[in-house]
Amino acid sequence: MLKPTARMSLRAGVASVAVASLAACGTASSGSDTEAATEIGDAEGTVSILAWPGYVEDGSNDPTVDWVSDFEEATSCEVVSKTYGTSDEAYQLMQSGGYDVVAASGDLTLRLIAADLVSAVNTDLLENYEGIFDFLKDKEWNSVDGVSYGVPHGYGANLLMYNTEVVDPAPTSWDVVFDSASDYAGAVTAYDSPIYIADAAVYLMTHEPDLGITNPYALDEDQFAAAVDLLKLQKESVGEYWSDYLKEIQAFESGDSVVGTTWQVIQNSISTGNTEVVLPEEGATGWSDTWMIASEAESPNCAYMWLDYIASPEANATATAYFGEAPSSEAACDFRDDCEAYHAGDEEYASQIWYWTTPVAECVDGREDVECVDYAEWTKAWQEIKG
Repeated sequence: MLKPTARMSLRAGVASVAVASLAACGTASSGSDTEAATEIGDAEGTVSILAWPGYVEDGSNDPTVDWVSDFEEATSCEVVSKTYGTSDEAYQLMQSGGYDVVAASGDLTLRLIAADLVSAVNTDLLENYEGIFDFLKDKEWNSVDGVSYGVPHGYGANLLMYNTEVVDPAPTSWDVVFDSASDYAGAVTAYDSPIYIADAAVYLMTHEPDLGITNPYALDEDQFAAAVDLLKLQKESVGEYWSDYLKEIQAFESGDSVVGTTWQVIQNSISTGNTEVVLPEEGATGWSDTWMIASEAESPNCAYMWLDYIASPEANATATAYFGEAPSSEAACDFRDDCEAYHAGDEEYASQIWYWTTPVAECVDGREDVECVDYAEWTKAWQEIKG
């Protein structure tokens, strides 16, 4: 079984409340002022990497888990890494400087770009970039105005999990955790994060079409209010908001939770055999992380070398398998035996995922006649929803 590792409480990063910096950095409709490199020079000798736990393993945590040493031997770039627990913490660390590379989730990338903390990336310099799935390239969370700001890493969907002995018939809609949540009052679980407001928006896109939502991360005041109202109603049936994957496993194994949002790696870890997961008919939110290069990188050459290395099939396979997500490299599945479980490379499946993107005032759906609700307001609303 895949070892469930770093996902645990890590994605709670989007639940953090320190978002004043988002408002300060404005929108990301324009890119960084830093131009991309035109060539890769000699290795500087070291590279400082800021990443989620489980993304930069050198054997110090588990002697059998090491994809850093091969990079160091091949490039003469010694890796110095630091992990972070939340996207807001990562943003603050990037502001302090001293890092060459950062692995950023979609709720962080646009903030880094808008604040000029990362530079555009010349993907032509990266041999392994061509092998990245096309449906992950040049998206609104990793590029601005057609300019790439990084290399996609792993990705996945936030799925609907249910107890097959309790939830009958098998659900095909998020309805069981929204309009019909009272059927399972006290045993519904929801992800503990402001970004979960997007899950309600995805549901409303189908069930309240008059709201005109076309992107769950681009909500005007009326659309945002509708999503918040739906979540306040849902709260009456929620038994637990989760961000720690171990607690999510325990809740489903004990029967305290019977239906709610989850990750594939959690389903893989549950031992009771009475749970299933489904990508509902409305689609789902999800994540696609990005390797980015700091605009003030002291070792830009080693940074580019790391981005190329971690996008290579074997390294990408090893790192994403350890973390519990689909790889971004098409050839990575030659080195994994669980790609089918993660729907790796399944473009039709991936098209149903709304990948986390930082909500900003300038609507990411392209509307110019209205201002969207930014992430700072999402965070305030989330606290109100939870009470």
